[in-house]
Amino acid sequence: MKTFITYKNTQIHYTVSGKGTAIVLLHGFLENSTMWNSTVEEFSKRNRVVCIDLLGHGLTENLGYVHTMEQMADAVHAVLVHLKIRKYVLVGHSMGGYVSLALAEEFPDNVKGICLLNSTSRADSPEKQINRDRAIAVVKENHKSFIRNSIPMLFRSKNRKLYRAEIAEVKEEALQTSKQGIIAALEGMKIRQDREVLLHFGPYPKMMVLGEKDPVLALDDLLSQVENTETVLVRLSEGHMSHIENKPEMLLALKDFVKNCS
Repeated sequence: MKTFITYKNTQIHYTVSGKGTAIVLLHGFLENSTMWNSTVEEFSKRNRVVCIDLLGHGLTENLGYVHTMEQMADAVHAVLVHLKIRKYVLVGHSMGGYVSLALAEEFPDNVKGICLLNSTSRADSPEKQINRDRAIAVVKENHKSFIRNSIPMLFRSKNRKLYRAEIAEVKEEALQTSKQGIIAALEGMKIRQDREVLLHFGPYPKMMVLGEKDPVLALDDLLSQVENTETVLVRLSEGHMSHIENKPEMLLALKDFVKNCS
């Protein structure tokens, strides 16, 4: 069943299933809550699982022309208040990790644990910000072409043939994202704050799951973020899409983490 709340005159779509410790699953850029279907199936047997379409993605409407990570986090918080969920474990894939960190910074007492899945705690470098601007220019020209070209590049190069069917599905979902939603997210990611300090001092369990052959995030950069912290590090063998490329290992890591947060 499709469920919505109205937040600042904007329709926010979410799904909720199961009972137990609440787990909030936040998708990445160009994705939506459907990316978590198999994860929900696995976790809703023992947990209350909430999936939320972030601003401008999936069935959630656009709030403006720039969607900051804080605005996205506030929309997530509004859903959780509506559901009367005060304590929860956050799992964020890529951009969803940035939103999770923003939410954890604002509401640390509500967080039972946070998992960054193929994500980073650091802000965009100047070079990355320039690349965001280039991407925005491409999106303005032809956002569908941008999507078709971007999705395969999230996978390890040797996996692009192996996961051809899955890539086609991811593209199909991504093509539902409006031009405004894509640009607003790119603008928001470009100006996001550095929240590496939360890996050091966040008062809750933390885990980083990374792909050793991630074409988007540099391995050394991710490893340096968790040095001298109590963050659990899980190194998987493949690319940026661990929920597809390393699905069994990812699910196992999440199960162990959620158990430790309960």
